[in-house]
Amino acid sequence: MTAPTDVDILIVGAGPTGLFAAYYAGFRDLTTAVVDSLPEPGGQVTAMYPEKMIFDVAGFRAVRGRDLVAGLVEQAEQWKPTYLLGRRAHALSEVDGKLEVGLDGGTVVRAGAVLITAGIGEFSPRPLPAGDGWLGRGMVHFVPALDVHRGQDVVVVGGGDSAFDWALALHPIATSVTVVHRRAKFRAMATTVREVQGLGVRVIVDAEVVALRGNDSGLHEVELAVKGVDGPLVLPAQAVVAALGFTADLGPIESWGLEITQRSIAVDTTMRTIRDRVYAAGDVAAYPGKVKLIATGFGEAATAVNNIAVALNPEAHLFPGHSSNAE
Repeated sequence: MTAPTDVDILIVGAGPTGLFAAYYAGFRDLTTAVVDSLPEPGGQVTAMYPEKMIFDVAGFRAVRGRDLVAGLVEQAEQWKPTYLLGRRAHALSEVDGKLEVGLDGGTVVRAGAVLITAGIGEFSPRPLPAGDGWLGRGMVHFVPALDVHRGQDVVVVGGGDSAFDWALALHPIATSVTVVHRRAKFRAMATTVREVQGLGVRVIVDAEVVALRGNDSGLHEVELAVKGVDGPLVLPAQAVVAALGFTADLGPIESWGLEITQRSIAVDTTMRTIRDRVYAAGDVAAYPGKVKLIATGFGEAATAVNNIAVALNPEAHLFPGHSSNAE
C-alpha cells in the first residue's frame, strides 16, 4: 500500500463542480486532492459532449464543453490541487479524527473533509443492439472531435437532447445527417427539435436500426425498419452516433452511510450530508427545489467549501470576502 495523501479536502469527482470546488478551496487556503474514475478531468462533459455548446453557464452566450473544462482546470491550477485520475474511490472510514478514503492501486487519502461532486456517478452508454461489433469501427456513443466526421454521412440514433444536439453540431460538417428515432415523440427540448428540422436535417420516426453493414475499410450503410413502410430503408453511412442514453450508479459511495435516493445524496443548506464532514455538491446533491445546472453546482461548491472551512477551523469566517478583493 502506498503512503497516504494528506489534504484538507478530498473532492470525489472531477467534473465542472469538482474543478470549481478545487479552485475555491485554494482561495480559502485549503489543500485539495481530486479523484475521478475517468482518466482526465471534466467528468461527463469531457467524456460525453466535449464538442457540444453549453448555453446555461453564466457569463457565456455559449461555451464549448472542452473549453469550459480547460478554463476550470486553468483556474484551479493556481492552487496546485493533486489529481488522482483513473482511480475509483472505495471505502470511507474515520481514523484518528481524519476521514480516510481508499482508492484503486492502494492509495489512501486522509482528509479533514470529503466533498462529493460525482455528478450522475459512473455511467455506461446504452447499447445499440444492431451495432454489436461496430463500436470504434464506425459507431460511437459520443463525439470527442467533430472534425472526424467531416464529409461523412452520419446517422444519429435517439430522440433525446443528446441526439439532437449532436445533429446540430454535425450539420455544418457532415455531408448529411439523419436522425432516427423509434417513436414519433421526442424527449429532446421542443426548441432544439424545431431548430434541427428547420435546418433540413432528415428525421425518421417510428424506425429502428436493424443492421450496420460495411467491410474492413469501415461502415458503409445502415438498414432501418420503418413502421408502415414495406421493406427495409437503407441509408448511406460512414458513422453512426448511438445517443441512446446511459445507465449510471454511484458505485462504492452508496456504502458510505449516506442518505441516497435515485443516485442523489441528501444535503442540508450547508451542503452537508448526514455524515459528519462529508458534503456533496452539483448534480449528485439533492434538496427540495433543486435545479440541476452547471451554474447551480458552482454555487453549491462555494457553499460547501466555505462551510467546510469553518468545520475544519471554527475560528475561520464563513464568508471570506469576494475573490476580487484578494491581492
